[in-house]
Amino acid sequence: MPHKRKDLNIKGANLWYLVGLITSDGCLSSDGRHIDITSSNYEFLEKLKTHLGLVNRVTTKYGFKKKIAYHIQLCNRSFYDFLLSIGLFPCKSLTLEAINVPTDNFCDFLRGLIDGDGGMQRWFHTTNRREQWNLRIASGSKKFLTWLKDEIEKNIGAKGRLHSESKTQFRLKYGKMAAQRIIKRCYYEGCLGLDRKIRLAQECRDSYIGWKQSKTVLSQNQFAGMLELEDNTDLKSVGVQAP
Repeated sequence: MPHKRKDLNIKGANLWYLVGLITSDGCLSSDGRHIDITSSNYEFLEKLKTHLGLVNRVTTKYGFKKKIAYHIQLCNRSFYDFLLSIGLFPCKSLTLEAINVPTDNFCDFLRGLIDGDGGMQRWFHTTNRREQWNLRIASGSKKFLTWLKDEIEKNIGAKGRLHSESKTQFRLKYGKMAAQRIIKRCYYEGCLGLDRKIRLAQECRDSYIGWKQSKTVLSQNQFAGMLELEDNTDLKSVGVQAP
């Protein structure tokens, strides 16, 4: 008798955080049912298990340059098929493109990406000694980061720059004001996330800016105007006359 498919009872913000984490630090097996999530932080994977109600064990594996890492493996064909339906697939590192993420959960998805392949860096300016920050997200797919850059500007109003570090390594980078805006939206109180990056996000969010305007951050009027234009475009696309 064939086994009945079991659905993971993960919804809303936690689901899309998990999708972001799998997009960055996970992989889909070619067998059509296994999903693997890897981290160097054992406690983080245990925290993930607790919050998501998973029963899978966290086990040891050897990662890049034979460094010890930890991973949790999910075996669920329904969840695997869901990931395929939104744009993920096996061996995605260099060929990943757009992911179909609901607007309401984009910031949770983005937090998962940052916890996986992102980084927050702090330093002090050599002249004025003010605290500086940046936010970076790495990927082997330029098309994916190009899509992500556009989505962050559309959904959050922050502008970044895409850098090519090699033929197979790209990085999306945001300056201090843009990083603060992204972090305020993604790392809200009580959110699921990597403890170390939650602490860094708090420090970045509380850091003194020193100026009010930046080309990397859309003003409230610019952001509202862009959203209104997008809404009108969507109405026209389905045959409804915009006001």
